[in-house]
Amino acid sequence: LVGFDTSDDAAIYRLGPELAAVQTVDLFPPVVDDPYHYGAIAAANSLSDVYAMGGRPVTALNIICYPGGSLSMEVLTQILKGSSDKIAEAGVSLVGGHTLEDPEPKYGLCVLGVVHPDKIVTNSGSRPGDLLVLTKPLGLGILTTALKADLLGEDAIARITEVMERLNREAAEAMVEVGVNACTDITGFGLLGHLYEMAHGSGVCARVYASRVPVLHEVWPLVEERIVPSGTYANMEYLKDNIRWGEGVSKETQIVLCDAQTSGGLLISVSREKCDALLQALESRGVPERAVIGEILDQPSGVILVEP
Repeated sequence: LVGFDTSDDAAIYRLGPELAAVQTVDLFPPVVDDPYHYGAIAAANSLSDVYAMGGRPVTALNIICYPGGSLSMEVLTQILKGSSDKIAEAGVSLVGGHTLEDPEPKYGLCVLGVVHPDKIVTNSGSRPGDLLVLTKPLGLGILTTALKADLLGEDAIARITEVMERLNREAAEAMVEVGVNACTDITGFGLLGHLYEMAHGSGVCARVYASRVPVLHEVWPLVEERIVPSGTYANMEYLKDNIRWGEGVSKETQIVLCDAQTSGGLLISVSREKCDALLQALESRGVPERAVIGEILDQPSGVILVEP
């Protein structure tokens, strides 16, 4: 039912009239120093693709690359414990996995979920008039880059760890309950990269109001010093012909809106009539960020307008 034609978050295969399978895979190197939290973040990130499709993850397989000769087995144990705890929090069964020797540790999950074929949420269903709702703040790529350079304090580390570990389950449940038109999760291509995929796949144009986008406050002094991951600059280069920057949108803001995220939030395209219901459903489930950041326009496909 869903392949990779529209750069969606997961594949969906119909198993029967009322049941479809959702499948995805993801892994990456450490983004924090603590192995337990790294495992939890990687698990939350992998599960997120199923949530973004409106699905419920049911099983997971570990995918582990590990330098057994240079790192202790205790570090690996903690990575797997962090992941196992997050998988259990999600109500998912860990059913196996695969390990291989690699000079750089990498970890993630292959996740299988289920969804009713009539309740699939793709990234290509946005309609003119929809509002855009974001459920986590931006800046995670910049902050994890600063962490690697020992430029973050303990409070900031705790904050980004909490954001990246937070499951998108509650946000997904809210959008499925209300009924939305499109969704994607915000990861390596940044907010505007994933929004471009949504707009292009839907044949619409999007407008974002930069001042409405939630951003972790620790980001701004770092981005002024250009402590920015290479992936963020790659996103800006890739999107340069498809973004129209409004007057007054600073270079720093442009960078943040393209920042490559790890385990970011959901970007939901919802009709104006249902937006209040979605915000209430998100609030009732304890989702901290629920920002209306823009809208979908009936203009040339794939173009993103960014206003202050």
